[in-house]
Amino acid sequence: MDVLRTPEERFRDLPDYPFEAHYADLGDVRMHYLDEGPTDASPVLMLHGEPSWSYLYRHMIPVCTGAGHRVIAPDLIGFGKSDKPTCIEDYSYQRHMDWLRALIIDHLDLSDITLVCQDWGSLLGLRLAAEHPDRFRAIVVGNGMLPTGDQTAPAAFKAWRAFALYSPVFPVSAILNVGTGRTLSRAEKKAYEAPFPNRHYKAGARAFPKLVPMTPDDPASEANRQAWKVLAEWEKPFLTTFSNGDPITRGGDRYMQSRIPGAQGQPHLTLRGGHFLQEDSPVAFAEAVNGLIAGMTG
Repeated sequence: MDVLRTPEERFRDLPDYPFEAHYADLGDVRMHYLDEGPTDASPVLMLHGEPSWSYLYRHMIPVCTGAGHRVIAPDLIGFGKSDKPTCIEDYSYQRHMDWLRALIIDHLDLSDITLVCQDWGSLLGLRLAAEHPDRFRAIVVGNGMLPTGDQTAPAAFKAWRAFALYSPVFPVSAILNVGTGRTLSRAEKKAYEAPFPNRHYKAGARAFPKLVPMTPDDPASEANRQAWKVLAEWEKPFLTTFSNGDPITRGGDRYMQSRIPGAQGQPHLTLRGGHFLQEDSPVAFAEAVNGLIAGMTG
C-alpha cells in the first residue's frame, strides 16, 4: 500500500485552528487527532465526514471544552493530517472501522464517550458505538445515518457518488462550500484544500461515496444490520440535531427517533444550515451536546 503524508507546512496559519496535533501509529498508517480540554473529563468524540477533516469542528471544540469536556477529534485516514493511501482500492468500510477502532480503543482506550457524528462520521461512529456499547454513554447525530443497503438511496446521493468516482476534477473546497448554507471565506476554503496538495492525495475522498452500502448484499450491509439490532435496544441518550437544508440526509432524524429507544423524550433540534451544519450552526450544535451531557450529570 503506497501512502502519502501531507507536508506540515500546508497547515500553517489556518484560521481558528490553534489546536495541538497528536498522532497514533496504526501500523501501515499514522492517524492524526485533536485532544483538547481536561484529560480527566469524559470524552466527546467528534467524527467528521466527507470530504472534510477535524477543521470542520474548529468552532464547536472551544464551546465543549469551555463547558469542561475533553474533545477528541480525529482525522480519518485519507483526510486532514492523517496519512493517505493513494489507491481507491486501499479503502473499505471495514478498514476504516479497523483504523478508527485502533485509535479510539487500542491507542486512547476511551470510555464513557459521548459520540458526535455527521456524514461518514455517523457510518463509522454508530457502528463503533453499537459494537462497543459499554464504552459509549450518549450519541448525538447531525446529518448522518447508518445505511444497510435495504432502502433506496436518494437521487442526490447517487449523483454525488458518480461524481466522486468519475469526475476528472474533485474540488474539495468547492464541494464544502456547496454543502454549506453560508459562503466560506477564501482562508477557510484554503484550509479545506490543505490536506490535498494534488490529486494523488484524494483517493480516500473519492472512495468514500462508493463505500456507502447501496444494496442488501453490500460487504458492509450485514454488519450494519447487526449494529441496528443494538441501536434498536439503545436506551442511553440519543439526540438528533439535523439541519433544515440537507437534501441527502433529510428525514433520517425522524427515522432514528422512531427506532431508537434512547431518542424518546430528547430535545431534538432542527438547526439552520446545509449538509455541513458545523459550519452553519456550530455554537447551537455544540450547546446541544453540552446540554445533553448536563442532563445526564445534573
